[in-house]
Amino acid sequence: MESFIYQSIDWVVPGLSNLAEIRRAAVSLFAERGFAATGIRDVGRAAGLNSATLYHYASGKEELLAGIMRAGLGELLRTGREAVAYGADPAVQLARLVAAHVANEAVNPLTSRVTDTEMRALTGRNLAEIIALRDEYDALVAAVLARGVAAGEFHITDLGVARLALVEMCNGVALWYRPDGRLSVAELQDRFVE
Repeated sequence: MESFIYQSIDWVVPGLSNLAEIRRAAVSLFAERGFAATGIRDVGRAAGLNSATLYHYASGKEELLAGIMRAGLGELLRTGREAVAYGADPAVQLARLVAAHVANEAVNPLTSRVTDTEMRALTGRNLAEIIALRDEYDALVAAVLARGVAAGEFHITDLGVARLALVEMCNGVALWYRPDGRLSVAELQDRFVE
């Protein structure tokens, strides 16, 4: 199977170098310390900016967090949709979906860790938007599994548990995968698809 390798979003914002530096610093600090333990001044220091300049680019920590999560989930959804659109066979869709998810987690581990663990820090519209994106991805996975069961290709007793297990298995890659380890991203994708 052809491998998916995606560009890193840990962190790139074309044409906005200061915002990119702020988000890079925020992703790194949120992944290392957690959202609650990271102050806005910490982000500014790590980005090499004073507080006044920082507030020119972001109104606060939650806005930075929501932007990080929006980008992470947006990339996961984009690659997931591409994987599912490849063909009609649910087994192929699932294999490509798993490969895409693994690549996203391996190539963007900091953004993935923050996205996977810091939803509890969001409020109001930010929380609603991020939950909607997460639910949209979960529905994509659930639909592939349901099509596989309907076609007799998958034998699943509980679709909800299977979906959760699959997503969590792929999410875990961001916690332990290292590019200098024994497997390349492409090899890791193949092992997960197996």
